[in-house]
Amino acid sequence: GRALPVATGASEGRSDPVRRTTPSHFPAYALFAAMLATAGLPIYIHAPKFYVDTYGVSLSALGAVLFGLRLLDVVQDPLLGRLSEVLRYRRALAVALAAVLMAAAMVGLFAVEPLMPPLAWFALMLALVFSGFSFLTICFYAQGVARAEGVASGHLALARWRETGALLGVCAASVAPVVLGIWLARPFAGFAVGFAALTASAVWAMRREWTASGVTAPVGFSVILRDGPARRLLLIALVNAAPVAVSSTLFLFFVESALAAPGWEGPLLLLFFLSAAAAAPGWGMAAERFGARRTLLTAMVLAITAFGSALFLKPGDVALFAVICVVSGAAVGADLTLLPAMFARRMAVIAPTAAEGFGLWSFVSKVALAFAAVVLLHALDRAGFEGGGASNPALALNVLTWLYAGVPCVLKLCAIWLLARADNLEDS
Repeated sequence: GRALPVATGASEGRSDPVRRTTPSHFPAYALFAAMLATAGLPIYIHAPKFYVDTYGVSLSALGAVLFGLRLLDVVQDPLLGRLSEVLRYRRALAVALAAVLMAAAMVGLFAVEPLMPPLAWFALMLALVFSGFSFLTICFYAQGVARAEGVASGHLALARWRETGALLGVCAASVAPVVLGIWLARPFAGFAVGFAALTASAVWAMRREWTASGVTAPVGFSVILRDGPARRLLLIALVNAAPVAVSSTLFLFFVESALAAPGWEGPLLLLFFLSAAAAAPGWGMAAERFGARRTLLTAMVLAITAFGSALFLKPGDVALFAVICVVSGAAVGADLTLLPAMFARRMAVIAPTAAEGFGLWSFVSKVALAFAAVVLLHALDRAGFEGGGASNPALALNVLTWLYAGVPCVLKLCAIWLLARADNLEDS
């Protein structure tokens, strides 16, 4: 990409000091990533089932709401990326306010009895959670691009800390309601309060990292979308995120009904995400040695092997599914570590402030979750599937199995094809 002019901030009457992050600061990024991850994928795992079991809301209605919220992101995420750039001199304050909003909405979602019809309350609280999540994610990843410059293997090194922290956050959030259920009558309320405490800790740990970084002025979306490698990475991210979105949305239902193993959801989910967290640093080191593209292709093939094996499971095959969780989780560790690092490295070349770029990145990642919510939950509903441990007809269970294991294989093959054809990404 062409060199871009450096903005000193003089036109605004401000100095724009350069402050680089050193590896000693990376643990703060890991904690903040863990907090964000807690508000991301686990919400798709827990919230639909919680509202189905607690308030009797239909799967189709929940899927429609989740899809509508993703449509909001079509407009919102790019605008939030622009807002992050506008507020780059006040980013610490903006981050603190967004974190308070997100934590309060999480408490409202799980710990407060709906103050309006449950479906409307679900939509309102999730809209606030997702808005805070989107803004914080954009700021966080953009800040990492600027901070990683000048550090040896900076983007991959920061990615290892950041994505390992995120995966540990997903692990904790995925099983927290189950564990809290041992001691609390309202485990999801405890989860929400714990999230608020984690948010306060993460914001405090990152308080010195939000200074303006002396990089370029905002470049606009057109610069990013005109760049071939950036466009290809965004498309690959969209297609590659879909398998994780599908499996995560249906995981609890699959274990409870297809495997007929109620009570095993928490341990198996923990095993899946712990495997991802454990594998993430290894994938990062492999990428430094063999190249990110080749390493990611290897992980994608491994993921297809794991998901394909799940098609042949029968009720009671918990041990076999545990092995699949380990293998598929390890593969997901590569997805969540290497692709963001590759995109961050490209943003450092064409758009070093990167907030707008990660506005687009956030958007394509959540489009995949929208697909999973609206299509899969509606398909299950049409097949006659009922959650909450209800007895389901064979057709509904077969549909659940094929959606959980078959659809990710097809989507992963598409991602492999796209990545294999993008042979210039290593030089981006």
